[in-house]
Amino acid sequence: MIPLVKVAMPPRELLMPALEDVLYGGMLAEGEHVYRFESEFSKTFHLPLALATSSGTGALHIALLLAGTCPGDEVITTSMTAEPTNTVIMQCGATPVFADVDPETGNLDPGSVESLLSTRTRAIVVVHYAGFPADLTALRRIADQNGISLIEDAAHSLGARYADQGIGTIGDYAIFSLQAIKHMTTVDGGILTMRDASKATQARKLRWFGMAKGIPRTEVDIEYIGFKYNMSNVSAVIGLAQLESIGPLISRHIDNGRFFDKAIGAIPGLDINRIDPECQPSYWLYTVLSDNSQDIERCMAEIGVSASKLHRPNHYHTVFAPMRRPMQGVDTYYRRLTHIPCGWWVTDEDRERIVNALRKG
Repeated sequence: MIPLVKVAMPPRELLMPALEDVLYGGMLAEGEHVYRFESEFSKTFHLPLALATSSGTGALHIALLLAGTCPGDEVITTSMTAEPTNTVIMQCGATPVFADVDPETGNLDPGSVESLLSTRTRAIVVVHYAGFPADLTALRRIADQNGISLIEDAAHSLGARYADQGIGTIGDYAIFSLQAIKHMTTVDGGILTMRDASKATQARKLRWFGMAKGIPRTEVDIEYIGFKYNMSNVSAVIGLAQLESIGPLISRHIDNGRFFDKAIGAIPGLDINRIDPECQPSYWLYTVLSDNSQDIERCMAEIGVSASKLHRPNHYHTVFAPMRRPMQGVDTYYRRLTHIPCGWWVTDEDRERIVNALRKG
């Protein structure tokens, strides 16, 4: 079975010696390997800075706090995402306000976002769903006009670009996920970046119990509550090895995605995600849109290819029941979508087989 998602690991001969060095080097927790990984990650993806965390969820929690999110606030967000995007808003004591999505992309509809603004709105969290950038021009304008923060949840979209800028550089804050099945992994982990580098010191304290590193524990002063969101040297050394081959790996996702754009887009009865000319997706998943999504799953299963909807709209969960509202775009997109694999493990022969099966109906 060709999996929908798959863990990517560097070559054993590159990774294992580096892992042994750190495992037996006497320093497993946050240290120089983490700081070197942060530096290399920011250079690779042209970010103003990169702060490594234990998860993308932890990075998003810090971003929301840096944006000033407090109990009683509202954060406009999407239901079409993995659940942690929105449970972390509730961890801040704020309320997720679900905007609708464009039924042709699965990404936030700026018009819906604008209609939901209130005096309690603190931030907008935008997910670049499945690796396809959202309309950042419109969302940036809305955030600026209303004095609120724009936070990019780029968990799906490492290496994507918008208006010739790297994803993660247009929002006030952005997070990336390095969880097991993303474009690259540190087993688990995340990255936080931000436009205002002066907030980096506060962010570093928030990821380590509110304490500054490098100060003797007998002299440190905690001014506000922080968390245990730091990355370990063990995770960082995996990340450093991953960065050596991340360019070709993402390029393969993109190459497969563009092949499917051309081939599947020409099949009667099937649609593909609309791609704005400003967007350069990184195709974490490939999305086929159809009025017969279950038939597509069965068709793929018959040729040994995993396909599914993967995520469940968050407002279907009981915990988000108080936030439910009519969202025709979400309903339409979720009903019509089927994700198929398009990652580095999908060969030229695999993708031809997938397309041929879809052509046969």
